[in-house]
Amino acid sequence: MESLKQAIRERGNVLSDTVLKVDSFLNHQVDPKLINEIGQAFAERFKNEGITKVLTIESSGIAPSLVVATHLGVPFIFARKKKPLTMTDNVYRSQVYSFTKQETNEITVSKDLLHADDRVLIIDDFLANGQAAFGLCEIVEQAGAQVVGFGIVIEKSFQDGRKKLTDKGYRVESLARIQSFKNGTVQFVDEFVTQLSK
Repeated sequence: MESLKQAIRERGNVLSDTVLKVDSFLNHQVDPKLINEIGQAFAERFKNEGITKVLTIESSGIAPSLVVATHLGVPFIFARKKKPLTMTDNVYRSQVYSFTKQETNEITVSKDLLHADDRVLIIDDFLANGQAAFGLCEIVEQAGAQVVGFGIVIEKSFQDGRKKLTDKGYRVESLARIQSFKNGTVQFVDEFVTQLSK
């Protein structure tokens, strides 16, 4: 998605060979025009899949998930990292390790919200090693529901998250696939492939 790549180039901040900061437009401050385009792109890619729910983890996945769900006309659920007092123990649970925060969180979703007949699209802002993705898969499986696919805003293709998911047979749609952050610059997969073919 060209507008997303442009935002990454112009407003993203490469912090290391593995970390990209996009809080000026995606996961702290949100660019409404761009997030709407992201939602439309995922809705278009998954429009014929009979999606009944969109699922993410709080908090960075909430903005894109809400817009995707709006375009698909279905509810969206975010797995909570901290169970509020109003949530009973009637929940699905999974453990997810966050590389960027260097911590493990128990994520929960109320059993009242996810059912065996649901066809679930999982949306997240980043895919790196697949920890969040598999945590959400586990919750969907506990409900007896089906994961239809993953919509990833930014994929770190130099890490093995995509391979882990596709090896399990999951469909992964990423709007921006990053090959590397070498020398503080972002190189996208399609640009890398083009360079190799020259």
